[in-house]
Amino acid sequence: MLYGRNLERTRIATLLAEARDHRRSGALLLRGEAGIGKSALLDDAETVLRTSGGTHVLRVAGVEAESNLAYAGLNQLLWHVRDRLDALPGAQASALRTALDTPGDPADHRDRFTAGLAVLTLLADLAEENGPALCLVDDAQWLDGATAAALLFAARRLTADGVVMLFAARDAGFAGSGLPELLLERLAPDDAERLLADRDVPRRARPRVIRESQGNPLALRELITAGRRLPCSPDPLPVADRVAAAFRERIAELPDKARLMLLIAAAEGRGHMPTLLGAARRFDAGLADLADAERAGLVEVSGRSVAFRHPLILTAAYQGAVATQRIAVHEALADSADDLDCRVRHRASAAMVPDEDVARELQEAAERARNRTGYATASALYRQAAELTPDTQARAGRLTAAADLTLQAGNIEEAEELAASAERLTTAPAARARLARLHATVEYERGDPRTAVRLLTDHAGSADDRDAMLRDAADYAWTSGNAPAVLTIAETCPDDPFVQGLAHQIRGDHARGVPMLAAILARSADRLRAAQLALVLGDDRAALDLAAAEAGRCRRHGLVGALPNVLQTHAHAQIMTGLHADAEASIAEAVALARDTGLARRTGRLGATLARVAAIEGDEDRLHDLTRDAPPPDGGYADSARALLDLALGRHDDALRRLGRIAHGARRHGTHAILSAADQVEAAVRANAPDRARPAYERFTAWANASKQPWALAVAARCEALLTDEEEPFLHASELHEHSTRPFERARTELLYGEWLRRSRRRSDARTPLRSAVETFERLRAAPWLDRARAELRATGESTNVPTAPHVLELLTPQERQVVRLAADGTSSREIAAQLFLSPRTVEYHLYKAYPKLGISSRKELSDLLEPA
Repeated sequence: MLYGRNLERTRIATLLAEARDHRRSGALLLRGEAGIGKSALLDDAETVLRTSGGTHVLRVAGVEAESNLAYAGLNQLLWHVRDRLDALPGAQASALRTALDTPGDPADHRDRFTAGLAVLTLLADLAEENGPALCLVDDAQWLDGATAAALLFAARRLTADGVVMLFAARDAGFAGSGLPELLLERLAPDDAERLLADRDVPRRARPRVIRESQGNPLALRELITAGRRLPCSPDPLPVADRVAAAFRERIAELPDKARLMLLIAAAEGRGHMPTLLGAARRFDAGLADLADAERAGLVEVSGRSVAFRHPLILTAAYQGAVATQRIAVHEALADSADDLDCRVRHRASAAMVPDEDVARELQEAAERARNRTGYATASALYRQAAELTPDTQARAGRLTAAADLTLQAGNIEEAEELAASAERLTTAPAARARLARLHATVEYERGDPRTAVRLLTDHAGSADDRDAMLRDAADYAWTSGNAPAVLTIAETCPDDPFVQGLAHQIRGDHARGVPMLAAILARSADRLRAAQLALVLGDDRAALDLAAAEAGRCRRHGLVGALPNVLQTHAHAQIMTGLHADAEASIAEAVALARDTGLARRTGRLGATLARVAAIEGDEDRLHDLTRDAPPPDGGYADSARALLDLALGRHDDALRRLGRIAHGARRHGTHAILSAADQVEAAVRANAPDRARPAYERFTAWANASKQPWALAVAARCEALLTDEEEPFLHASELHEHSTRPFERARTELLYGEWLRRSRRRSDARTPLRSAVETFERLRAAPWLDRARAELRATGESTNVPTAPHVLELLTPQERQVVRLAADGTSSREIAAQLFLSPRTVEYHLYKAYPKLGISSRKELSDLLEPA
């Protein structure tokens, strides 16, 4: 019976009822000190589920001894459902087989979150078969890092799957960020009184028991036995320490060999009977010696395993032994272990001084964990190896490897601390260069690219990969507007076409710079880098195609962690080509994935991508919200977007001042600054400042002529028309726009041409470009530009009162839009789920929500309603 847990039970019961009755999913993290009743609540949840007819319960308990065994927890959780792996999508099945040490092909699946996606799909499949599925995770603070990452990813992406995930953890050691939490308080005196009364504790003894147990249920249950009082201490001890002391007292009363068997079981940690008994033989002990401990209620022996009834008993059994006995037991366990990782764990625990043999075995274990994408686990093993490494330089190398793996696991603060520790141990130039690269990555992630550039350039000369470090430095410098650094790097890399191309761009020599970068784009095997380079060159079609292809590859192979950056690049290309709603869907997915993979710090950078959309729509509040948290590398988006908004709202002087700062600022050579030069021409003409328009026109035209992109040449012709007030450049721009990839720029040209025609008293001629501009601005929801175009059209004598109906996709949420696009293309729900990192049930849920908005009732009608994606 549970006492004083009505609130907690009600909340869990509500989650289970929602899963059973409405197929809604949910997750909850129960936090509290040892003995507070977390496990009892998990047991109660399982009882509630099974009472209501549910059958699918998966359970795992973190084991401290296995916290450095990659995917140990996942093996425990999925032990009885391994036969279901074949039903998973290919990439997910392969990732899970690799995690579970079953035959698979890990070579193409190195993303640490694919296993989490597989867990999500598997849980959803269980729920689909026979009602809600319940996943219980106890002692989460002791889960290995790979398992914790996988389960948290699954929990954060639950939607309409009929799955409930309950985590239980102590107050520290398990982040669980993104999950709703419930803190378990100690029992109120009345509830503690009821518990003691039901256990027949004498009334006169209850006040002291309640006072000294401080309402901890385990203390109330376990420390009061017949004739036993709580351990006394002159200083009040924490409850957990009092409970542990009582357990040590009970263990001390056992026979010597029973205590020894408890120590072996505690040191072994996993309850693996063959290993435990193998070690026990060295001490002439065996299974029979556990009988007294079992009768005392300290352990439970079943089949081929032994389990401590509470983790504090394990702690008491281990810590109550002297050091020499613990070392001897670990040595015996190492000799009897049938698993390499377990063997080295015990060898490390027995090592009291640095030992290169043990350190080398730990490094080998770390590499095994790395190969299974258990980066956090691999990092911990490298750190342990470093502690046992006698040679200082070798210790620094292992700490560096630990830092690199920690960075791959997404923990930049911890990675920096490890790198700093390694730096203190080595003066070797090559080693410090590798550490500098780590520090540079950390600083760039934090939003300080200038420091990242300095670190890379200062140490590149000592690095084995000097040219690659300098290219990265040039890339960071270009992104952050650090033009002097790019030019300096170019002096040291005269034969590097990428660096030289950027340098030519900075010098304004686009005729030389653009072809060099275009040649790199044409032969690049890295699609993401190529797509980003295509954006720099204004090659929208290449950027769109390359980013879409790379996103598709990431989806096919379950590369969850890589996808946010790819989606950000894809969104840039979508914005430039007028696919604003698709861009919003891409960014929404990228933000969700960044959050679900523990990279929430990237959300500000991702959100800033949509700044131009907000500016085009004239939404000043949204623009402010999107750019408020944008880190410095993305400031160029914000600056140019604000200037565009000023121009749209008729604040020409404000726009001109802002655009002038961009033209002379640190990021004046970036892609957004180049495009802003065309805006500067229009702002200067409207502000009657032609002297400021001419330099901007020349700057943009030089770049447009080098890029040879039709949209850029059209915009250059439009700028010429504004400066000359002649029709021929407008006609030339209109002709070029026929092959343009940027509808917003085309509509602006049409608006300006229509205005020119109306001013020239050619109202009938003006209507054609103005009608086209109105149509495009309506589609793009470009409110201020639409108002201006409609006003001009009315001035020609044509009514504009009837707005164009929005496209049906604009009625959908970003995720509904993605699902519907894929479904219209004939993709099955299971395939869509694999591509969007959702469960099939969630895909069906989004389709169900989308159909009424689209005015249809089935998937069959989608292909007629929508163009395939």
